[in-house]
Amino acid sequence: MAEAQLLFVSQDEFTCSVCLDTLTDPVTIPCGHNFCLKCLTDCWEKSQECSCPQCRHTFTTRPELNRNTLLNEVIKKLKKTTLSSPPPQNYAGPGDVECDFCTGKKFRAVKSCLTCMASYCQTHLQLHYEGDTRKHHKLTDPDRNLKEKLCEKHQKSLEIFCKTDDSCICMMCVVTGHNGHKMVELETEREEKQKQLGATLSDIKRGLKEREKTLKETRRAMEEMKISVVREVEENEKTFTALIRCIEEAHRKLTERIREQEKREMEKAEGVMEQLEKEIEELKRTEAELKELSETKTISTFCRRAPSYQHYLLFNVFFLKSHPSSLLMQTFSSRCVLPADGDSLSFTVTTEFSSEDLRKELSGLTKSLKKISQGDIMTRTPSGTASGDIVFVIEVH
Repeated sequence: MAEAQLLFVSQDEFTCSVCLDTLTDPVTIPCGHNFCLKCLTDCWEKSQECSCPQCRHTFTTRPELNRNTLLNEVIKKLKKTTLSSPPPQNYAGPGDVECDFCTGKKFRAVKSCLTCMASYCQTHLQLHYEGDTRKHHKLTDPDRNLKEKLCEKHQKSLEIFCKTDDSCICMMCVVTGHNGHKMVELETEREEKQKQLGATLSDIKRGLKEREKTLKETRRAMEEMKISVVREVEENEKTFTALIRCIEEAHRKLTERIREQEKREMEKAEGVMEQLEKEIEELKRTEAELKELSETKTISTFCRRAPSYQHYLLFNVFFLKSHPSSLLMQTFSSRCVLPADGDSLSFTVTTEFSSEDLRKELSGLTKSLKKISQGDIMTRTPSGTASGDIVFVIEVH
């Protein structure tokens, strides 16, 4: 039992203040402080005076250094209980729960007792187990918030869960305020809710997996769509460029044909005009001669100049004076040989070029292009599939 009580002494009380390690061959000087025999001897040999390295008390004469047998035995017993030189990781660090029973530099707690409402390091936990009354205490992992596990009303450990009130209660609460309520132990409720939580987590994981898969497929579909769009735009660009080139070429050739036809018609018309001008000049000359003949007053001269038509002259002398040109051209053909009328007078000048059939064809093409420009992009999804094809649809109204 005496050895057990020694376990509650801090290791700092058995540490040499010179080497900062557990005392070896401990000696006690008159001021009451303890040091390693070798550490204190080395200090005094290096100094001109003998003083306590801890409290700086100076001794007029050098004290005799004798081993403290009792203290040495205590240290040996502490070493046997593993308290003497603990590894550095056993000390409580930032974020660790400290042992409530360590003094000085505290060790890291390994368990918390919900009955004692205290946390224990490994050494003090062994002492906790030694008491018969404490063997059945409920231990948990180290918890720095043990007060939160106490009933605010009775300051007792929360051990029961009331399903009726959906709250954690202590044993006093069970007796005083929850009669007839449905209650279970906290661990039982924890296990039940842990199962529910596990099922919820499974659903979340499944939903997460499905959404990640859908996201991956959507990204892949977007990349494929981008590639398809680039390809389709390039193909449409080629098609429309070829169509525009074809239209421009047809326009150019049609214009050339119209101009060529115009040239042919103009050349033909110019030839006819030249012929008509010559015939007009000839007719005017003949007309002048006939006018001169018709104005001849001497009948003998007139008849001599027109011997083959004398019998018409006396009969139509009055008519000749009234219509000299028209009648004389019929009567005196020997004096007026008219040009043939078959070629020049039957010529028809083309004043209009008609491309009605062509315009009908082009009008149909224009309507088709308008339908294309007014078309819509639609997605066609085959049944039973998640993705579809994007198609260009031309609606006929």
